[in-house]
Amino acid sequence: MAQEIVLIVDDEELIRETLRLDLLEQGYGVDAVASGEEALALFDRKYDLIITDLVMEGINGLEVLRRAKEQNPECAVFILTGHRELEAAIGALRLGADDYLIKPYDFEEMAERVATCLLVRAERRANRKPDAPILSICSDCKKIRSMDQDGRKSKDWVTIEHFLHQVLGTDLSHGICPDCYQKKMEELTELIRQGQLFRSP
Repeated sequence: MAQEIVLIVDDEELIRETLRLDLLEQGYGVDAVASGEEALALFDRKYDLIITDLVMEGINGLEVLRRAKEQNPECAVFILTGHRELEAAIGALRLGADDYLIKPYDFEEMAERVATCLLVRAERRANRKPDAPILSICSDCKKIRSMDQDGRKSKDWVTIEHFLHQVLGTDLSHGICPDCYQKKMEELTELIRQGQLFRSP
């Protein structure tokens, strides 16, 4: 089995070097850089995991996360953060981060979470059909990164409806599922109860 490669991105030398040595001890290949700019320059190397500090001058951890997932959706990304930035780290999970580590981290917890993350990633790859493409989807607006005629990713981001029509030639009609209908009815009922709808003139 090929050695799994990790990239560490942190502008604090002590943390960067400590984490590098800890991961080397666990048997991983490790690169370590001090800035987001340096990290982006290495993205051509297909990393299995990127561990990036959240707060850095210039390109910060969220931008490293975004660019890493855009270039290689299979790459796992951990956010490395302090207690004061915990809420931002949790927000990064919503943007596609796979996990986060709070510094100073516990060695055993770090080793276990990294190993678990890489194991899940390997199982996901093994269970995927060999020729199944990996689709990039925006976690906010839900647009999908389009593909050209050769199946390569383009720079365009399109709606799901447009993508399905492009790939399958399918036209879609819009409806509402029972769960969403029930939710909307509950919201409307509450607005009516509060007098925010159908107010008398």
